[in-house]
Amino acid sequence: MAAVTAPAVEAKPRTRWLPAAPLLVYLAFGFLLLVVVLALFGSFIFPGSPKAQNLFLTSQPPSAKYWFGTDDLGRNVFVRVVAGSRTALIGPTFIAVSGLIGSSIFGIAAGYIGGAVDMTISRAVDFMFSLPGLLIAIVVVSVVGGGYVIAVLVLSILNVQGDIRIVRSAAVKQRSLAYIESARTLGVPPSRIMYRHIFLNILPILVADLALDFGGALVALAGLAFLGLGAPAGSTEWGSMLADGQALLFENPAAALGPGLAIVLLAVSFSLIGDWVYERFAKSVRGDREP
Repeated sequence: MAAVTAPAVEAKPRTRWLPAAPLLVYLAFGFLLLVVVLALFGSFIFPGSPKAQNLFLTSQPPSAKYWFGTDDLGRNVFVRVVAGSRTALIGPTFIAVSGLIGSSIFGIAAGYIGGAVDMTISRAVDFMFSLPGLLIAIVVVSVVGGGYVIAVLVLSILNVQGDIRIVRSAAVKQRSLAYIESARTLGVPPSRIMYRHIFLNILPILVADLALDFGGALVALAGLAFLGLGAPAGSTEWGSMLADGQALLFENPAAALGPGLAIVLLAVSFSLIGDWVYERFAKSVRGDREP
């Protein structure tokens, strides 16, 4: 009697709740989420004024009560780092988003329209690119009289030229593709082609560039604050705290290492996320999607 075999049942692929990514990218997302939570709810999670002084507990090393110790005025360094997370997100985010908007408007127009428009925008970008951006920011902020808002505005203007070059190059590649020719044949207006179709197709590149801009803006603002520009004395801006803690390296190294490490980790996290977004976009273009 012949044996009866049951038909093979094809196993269904397991649903992936999270997109595949290296461990470092997950850690980057985790640290970014932590900073966002601290920026929004840090004052409730870790109560205490970042300006409160205790001259009897100056330059104390880390302890159970003061996780990063105290500074030369007896202020809780950890609470000040938590308070500074708001500034660390707001300023660089404004610079990065303004760069995305400006580069999308001018970069796509230069890449798609070409001709005199491309020539004018490209020459203006070349002129701005030849200027020493950080040095100009230092001079302008010093002459105007400082201020965090002025520093953010100056860096926003000086940051956009590199983004325009990247977006223009991506738009030039999109211009010759079949879907653009089809849209032209159907009579789709150029503005819709540029800022609807091309914009959506290069959006992953824009997101990756935004992440890199955020990291660069964070470091630039911290550098200005470290020099005493762009942030008032005694503020909770991480660069200013790093400068204040520099004098306490032997008494309480955490006063400088805490804000310094926060700057590095946040900038690296955004860079890792931006690289991961771009790599996923490149794989999708090649049809090499991850299983």
